[in-house]
Amino acid sequence: MSRSLSAELDELVRGFREHPGLRAKSALGMVADALGPTDWLAGPGDDTAVVESDGRLLLAAGEAIWPPFVQADPFGAGVAAVLANVNDVAAMGGRCLGLVDTVVGAETTARRVLEGLRLGSRLYDVPVLGGHLTVRDGPPAVSAFALGTAVAPLSARNAVPGQTLLTGYCLQGRLRPDFPFFASYRERGGRLPGDVELLARLAEAGDCVAAKDVSMAGLLGSLAMLLEPTGVGVALDLDAVPRPADVPLPTWTAVFPAFGFLLCAPPGRQGGCVRAFEERGLVCRAVGVLDDSGALRVRLGGEEAVLLDQTLHAVTRLGRGTA
Repeated sequence: MSRSLSAELDELVRGFREHPGLRAKSALGMVADALGPTDWLAGPGDDTAVVESDGRLLLAAGEAIWPPFVQADPFGAGVAAVLANVNDVAAMGGRCLGLVDTVVGAETTARRVLEGLRLGSRLYDVPVLGGHLTVRDGPPAVSAFALGTAVAPLSARNAVPGQTLLTGYCLQGRLRPDFPFFASYRERGGRLPGDVELLARLAEAGDCVAAKDVSMAGLLGSLAMLLEPTGVGVALDLDAVPRPADVPLPTWTAVFPAFGFLLCAPPGRQGGCVRAFEERGLVCRAVGVLDDSGALRVRLGGEEAVLLDQTLHAVTRLGRGTA
């Protein structure tokens, strides 16, 4: 690595390459190895599967909550089970119809998880339709699965050179001291259903054609996964990325925000994305332009570093070769 890189940029590059949430994504390659190739409707590589049924496009998503988080904060894990699925559906330009869950754990833990699910359901106005409960001693486990619909799916396979890359966030909230999660759902309260519907509205208007929610892999890891299906590259302007004033940039690029999305807008349409977010008191900024380099680069203070060259390395191995 060049010695001219600033200490902050050096920390960002190292944090990307060592991020446990990103490294865990490499295991996704076994899905294609075991199940074989599929088409764009069923994936792979997007935040949800897309299934056509009787002329409608249905979205199916599923999330398992990180076991240490379930153990430490079962109530928060219940909320996160709703939040993660709703965000996945939103990132596909969809609207969530409902969820089912699976909860395994001791009675006191399971009850707190269910209470968290109830709060998440109320906050996002998404019903918990059913699920499975096993009460037993031992390590707890929580998963949830969502069903949604979409008119204009935001598949990562729509990302092509020339599109504007934007990041959209809710910056109200707080960074948890124990887990890399920026919580804002309590601050947004009853505005959350309208917040997550933004992506569907932008997709249907043609202002956004591809998206991904910023999740456990952080901003940089999530961006790498957005670029992978079509092999596009980008130079991400880190100076333009919106963030809370009290959260350092290296930390912000690694956390899982309760509301954070990457968006790809056709040329000349990025203004519609920015306005839609700002009208709701959210923040959206253009942070780069997709290109045909196949490389994910970051720029900070006039300096640039390559995080990932997709011609040499893939994050998930669910990209172009499996479609």
